[in-house]
Amino acid sequence: MFTGIVQAKCEVRSIDKKVGLHTLGVAIPQALRSDLQIGASVANNGVCLTVTAVADDRVFFDVMEETLALTNLAEVQIGTQVNIERSLTFGKEIGGHILSGHVHTQATVAQVDLTESHYNLQLSFDPAWQKYIFYKGFIGVNGCSLTVGEVAEGRFWLHLIPETLRLTNLADYNVGMKLNLEIDSQTQTIVDTVERVMAQRAENGI
Repeated sequence: MFTGIVQAKCEVRSIDKKVGLHTLGVAIPQALRSDLQIGASVANNGVCLTVTAVADDRVFFDVMEETLALTNLAEVQIGTQVNIERSLTFGKEIGGHILSGHVHTQATVAQVDLTESHYNLQLSFDPAWQKYIFYKGFIGVNGCSLTVGEVAEGRFWLHLIPETLRLTNLADYNVGMKLNLEIDSQTQTIVDTVERVMAQRAENGI
């Protein structure tokens, strides 16, 4: 489990590509490598990955074929900065919202609106997920816990503060690039439950 509060953006230093499997070597600061064990879970761009090795300043992760197909980790290159968050430790403050590290879909950057006073991204997404994306609701974007801005059919806005831009890789994304989305689990549960209840009532003529 994760909180969506990205702890660092870290550089991909190596990529070992095999059929159906990429092994990423990510340079992670010492503070985040402290007590990091093989088998631990670490979110990379919001994707829960298992640590397979630690060597010097690098932490290694295997990315399986299904994950490559569903997330933007298939597009990373040497030098790419990925958002890193270690798994939630109980007893610590939760500043974002609970994320599982299981990406539901990807969104494409449709527009970047940058001025001296704000930095906004408009994302386009598969309308199949529309019912779970609400104005002022939570969403995970590349592992960042963010609040949804204005919503239209198949699109929504993100309004990013300077601290988010400093700590994460979201400012690296331009029009046409893809970001990982994780739908808020509580929102999904409520929407699915209401739909199921309404369907049962319709079947029973209520």
